[in-house]
Amino acid sequence: MTYEFTIIVPVYNEAANLKRVEQELSNYIKIASKKTKILFVNDGSKDKSQELIEEICANNLDFTFIQFKENCGLSAAITAGFKNVDTELVGYIDSDLQTAPEDFNLLLKEIGAYDLVTGVRANRKDSFVKNMSSTIANGIRRSFTHDGMDDTGCPLKVIKTEYAKKIPMFKGLHRFLPAMILLQNGKIKQIPVQHFPRIAGEAKYGLWNRLLGPLMDCFAYLWMKKKYINYKIVKKG
Repeated sequence: MTYEFTIIVPVYNEAANLKRVEQELSNYIKIASKKTKILFVNDGSKDKSQELIEEICANNLDFTFIQFKENCGLSAAITAGFKNVDTELVGYIDSDLQTAPEDFNLLLKEIGAYDLVTGVRANRKDSFVKNMSSTIANGIRRSFTHDGMDDTGCPLKVIKTEYAKKIPMFKGLHRFLPAMILLQNGKIKQIPVQHFPRIAGEAKYGLWNRLLGPLMDCFAYLWMKKKYINYKIVKKG
């Protein structure tokens, strides 16, 4: 069976959501515009997430997993996913399912002409404080990266794997994926997608790490941009 698209699902203490994740992604696989498989990355969960992940993977041939020894953070989980993907395209979605898997088809429709297509959460169903802090954080990032993206934190993206595998790992990476594609002279696009309130589990980010963290990461990004090496081999003898 030849897969074309892998969806990475980072997991950290999401036992309350995982059966719903199984159902939603199983339903999506049936209507996906590309032959799709799922890769859970368990980021050192301390609840029953791993037990449920193994049960899901045992019951579904299109589901696989990686388990971290300890919690390393979202950026590490995404990077590990990128490094273990063998399909032409890779995407990711958060296990809280505040975005809809079926919207991957909207992104896949555009990926041929681009190297990354990201969602923009339309009519966000978050609290006023969360929406405001995200708006401020996105504004800070845009002023540093000039990537033109309105919602880099949207947990629904599709990337050409050859570009994803070249992204260097650093904490805060998940906030800078479009900018990191631009460093490779890639093309990016954003598309409105659905957004839903969290109905189970707990959010992993608060006001403090939505504002201070991104600001500090911006300086790390500027350093990386200055030092970034980008080349293409045109001929070998």
